[in-house]
Amino acid sequence: MHRVLPFAALLLLTLAGPALAQSGLFDKGQDLLKGFSQKPPGGDTAALGEAEIAKGLREALTVGADRVVSALGKANAFNRSPELHIPLPPALKPVQTALGRVGMSGLADDLELRLNHAAEEAVPRAKPIFMDAIRKMTLTDARGILNGPSDSATRYFRDRMSAPLSGAMRPVVESALAQVGAVATYDRMIGQYRSLPFVPDAKADLTGYVLDKAMAGVFLYLGREEAAIRANPAARSTELLKKVFGGG
Repeated sequence: MHRVLPFAALLLLTLAGPALAQSGLFDKGQDLLKGFSQKPPGGDTAALGEAEIAKGLREALTVGADRVVSALGKANAFNRSPELHIPLPPALKPVQTALGRVGMSGLADDLELRLNHAAEEAVPRAKPIFMDAIRKMTLTDARGILNGPSDSATRYFRDRMSAPLSGAMRPVVESALAQVGAVATYDRMIGQYRSLPFVPDAKADLTGYVLDKAMAGVFLYLGREEAAIRANPAARSTELLKKVFGGG
């Protein structure tokens, strides 16, 4: 049981909250990790057991998942990000090119902007799905995350969340597309395109496309959270850390 505690400490220290630029706390966290790697923990920590460690892991993951959703569910989180920005669907590239030739590329640009805003509106709907996956985490799940490869937590959420997250977000994405004006803009753009001579038919499933991109963004950020967990531990004095690791 104690062999998993060094990484449990690393995981909890990182996910328990935003990183603090307080060298004293950071050094103390490093000392705790060194102590776990050299000898079994003493005092109250030794009596916690795997169930208590799993409980702490659930609480820490809850905070981390909340950070992911908060980061992506705000204005321009997708639109202004080089990595998350949602371009027009490939099926609409010929439409964009054809309209550009007649000076109407602004319609395509406007649609692209609205697709990104729709994703930003929809992502917060992922939060209860994250929470449900965390609540359902078993001791076996927790042990696998603590002892598994570097992307164990991301795999855990992807395996358990992809289907329910897609189902939960689809109607929200569809509503968001209408709310931000993407549907109306798409109809205008296609109408202008079809008025041009000798152009092939073109259409796109905006809901499915934005849904896939939004989910990809969620898992991209979750993967980054996990990378930070494993590579850059940060300390924060909370009751959870005091209980699990002692001190404060």
